[in-house]
Amino acid sequence: MKNKFGVIQGRLLPKFEGRYQAHPKGYWEAEFEIARSIGLDCIEFILDYNDANQNPLISPDGLEKIESVIAKTGVTVQTICADYFMEAPLHSSDDKVAEESFKILERLLETAKALQITDIIIPCVDQSSLETKEAVDRFVQQITKIIPKIEKQNINLSLETDLPPKPFVELLDRLNSKNITVNYDIGNSAALGFDSDEELEAYGNRITDIHIKDRVLGGGPIVLGGVMQTSPYFLINYKSLVIKGLLSCKLIVMMKGWRFLNSNWHGLSRIWSQECSNFMTICTYKGVAT
Repeated sequence: MKNKFGVIQGRLLPKFEGRYQAHPKGYWEAEFEIARSIGLDCIEFILDYNDANQNPLISPDGLEKIESVIAKTGVTVQTICADYFMEAPLHSSDDKVAEESFKILERLLETAKALQITDIIIPCVDQSSLETKEAVDRFVQQITKIIPKIEKQNINLSLETDLPPKPFVELLDRLNSKNITVNYDIGNSAALGFDSDEELEAYGNRITDIHIKDRVLGGGPIVLGGVMQTSPYFLINYKSLVIKGLLSCKLIVMMKGWRFLNSNWHGLSRIWSQECSNFMTICTYKGVAT
């Protein structure tokens, strides 16, 4: 599979209600045309907790609108970032919350099938973190119920957690499905102090999606490559796995306004071979304002 390169919703548009990480309700279509103009393959659609029923992924006429924009621009939706589950975890100790979230997940699977979406990203970080054995057990119980359906439809649930590699792999082994995969966020990994070489070796071809951003250790976001903390080492390791045929996935940029396309990043394109030509093209593009 050729690597796909895209952007998460809202990063090429003005903030929605002051938030970067949000579905840009009311003006989301414009981002597809911008993405097309700079040669991106896809946009990662966001499902927020707030106004979820008004999101095109859920609303009755929403799928037709998404299909129309895809047909017009050629920019597809390959992945859904289900931030809904940050506020209402599938493994919530509140049975009503967990039940409603499971229904939302089932609805997203219907949407994914209709739009030929390959991955639904399930965040288990921050307020939805798997902090205790009980939380992990509840999560496994919930996800196990949906595995027959995702395997039948061949749709991945791509998990993002703040677990270190060993317990994360143990979780993946418990779920034991080829359609339970990994969304690897290089910025969150850097902030947690994890070693990207260890993580890439541990997860290998279970990684189907990579979120590209940068954060300082124990802190918040910075311009990608701004302190050269994470990015070069990750890219070299990633390239190595691609060349070995151990990794093929979708690369989703999460930095606002493509600010990472500054001088720090232009030189990095030299480490990429033909296998990563999509990434090289984007890394040398200078046409989008910060």
